[in-house]
Amino acid sequence: MRKLLNTLSFRLFLTLSLVLILILGGFIYFALDFQEKRMMNCIFMNANRLSDFIKGSTRYGMLLNRREDTHQIINRLGQENGIEVIRVYNKKGEIMFSSIEEEIGKTVDMTAEACYICHSESKPIESIPEKNRSRIVIRQDGHRSLGLINPIKNELDCSNADCHAHPPDIKILGVLDIKMSLDSLDKNIKDAENQILLFSIVLIVLINLVTAVFIRKFVHKPVHLLIEGTNAIAAGNLKYKIQLNSKTEIGELAKMFNTMTDQLEKAYNEIKEWSITLENKVNEKTDELKHAQAHLFHIEKMASLGRLAATVAHELNNPLEGILTLTRLQIKRLNKNSLTREEVEDILKDLNFIAEETLRSGNIVKNLLLFSRQQPTDFKEADIEQIIEKCIMLIQHHLKLNNINLIKDYQIKDKNVLCNDQQLQQAFLALMINSVEAMQNGGELKISLLEPNSDEIEIHFSDTGQGIPDEIRDKIFEPFFSTKSNGKGIGLGLSVVYGIINNHKGKISFYSKIGQGTTFKIKLSRKLNRLKNN
Repeated sequence: MRKLLNTLSFRLFLTLSLVLILILGGFIYFALDFQEKRMMNCIFMNANRLSDFIKGSTRYGMLLNRREDTHQIINRLGQENGIEVIRVYNKKGEIMFSSIEEEIGKTVDMTAEACYICHSESKPIESIPEKNRSRIVIRQDGHRSLGLINPIKNELDCSNADCHAHPPDIKILGVLDIKMSLDSLDKNIKDAENQILLFSIVLIVLINLVTAVFIRKFVHKPVHLLIEGTNAIAAGNLKYKIQLNSKTEIGELAKMFNTMTDQLEKAYNEIKEWSITLENKVNEKTDELKHAQAHLFHIEKMASLGRLAATVAHELNNPLEGILTLTRLQIKRLNKNSLTREEVEDILKDLNFIAEETLRSGNIVKNLLLFSRQQPTDFKEADIEQIIEKCIMLIQHHLKLNNINLIKDYQIKDKNVLCNDQQLQQAFLALMINSVEAMQNGGELKISLLEPNSDEIEIHFSDTGQGIPDEIRDKIFEPFFSTKSNGKGIGLGLSVVYGIINNHKGKISFYSKIGQGTTFKIKLSRKLNRLKNN
């Protein structure tokens, strides 16, 4: 129902119907009023004529003072259909003649309806305008009656008559009063009203039907077609056409709508072709970029291998050269038949140096293998707290020698994690040693174990050392990068740590501030799932 009330067709039909009802209602009102006034005028004219006719009929009998003749005339005319009463009053208000015999001789009040017109002022009116002679009276039964008074003037024949001469100075001798029933008139008016009202209702219904058919054909259907077309276009059917052959404004709108859909379809096809072309070009450029990236990666890989080969050759060449030289020297010494105690001590000292250099070369190769992930990794459940405690035992003497205070903050309930404990021990130990080396003048090392949720654990290593300079923060996890200038390392420590944590599907990050220290944060998943970036 609400949908119908909101339609343009219904609102247009309702507006036209209301306007039609108002116009016809006004027309009926004024037509009935005009008809009633015309019929009343006719009644007034007939009443005036009847009054003049009665006055003329009784004139001769009154002039000769033949009261019986006058009485018979008035009585006879009073019996006519539609006439209620005929009276003749003298100047004193006495009823001289009446069609109702019981009233003859009675005197009426001068304020009565028939007398009030002339006697409403202190001096009686001698000449009454014709328009003021009539009156409408409502009877006790609710019906209307028309009253008409006609003054009887003192004519020359009356003042000179021998029978009852009146003085010439008297202008009005009496009044002829006629009261007529308006029942027939009211019935005719009511019938006319009913007929006009019925005709108007039929006319309104017919006009509304014609209007409804017109609106449905020329407004509702075209608008509905436009709505269907708009919905089809909104749904993506750009081939939809509105089938409306009309020369009206709505027909022109439908033609423009079809033209618009053609243009939209054409533009859509162009955009689609453009999109396909653009996608192909993007794919081509993407392939080119992939090839270029692969080429650059290959070049970078070769350069890294070159740097690795040069670094490894340099680092291995020094201890191997020392080992070779000392080995030859010891061979010469051992070829002697006898050795002094001092010579034996020198040989043992050189052999210890050879062992240290050999161990150093082995560590270089071992770190290279860890970095390249050549060794297989076996995972099993381990106690993360025990792994950290083993690392603390290994660096305990370094902490004391460097005057470093160790703080442990373990806040986890479940200490088990699926990992390779040897690799994690190596990574944690490397981070602790870095922290110790960063605090040359003592400080504080804090190790924290946190449990942000049931599937993850976090290990924090915080020191109060010198911090990491801004210019090298992006390079500390790169292989071959080292801040040690005395040749004690080849820059694989943090790279190996990064590789171990990454091999455990974890994440390592750090926060550092110059002069205040550095914190390395490691996130590990108990299920070895790839952690999301924070």
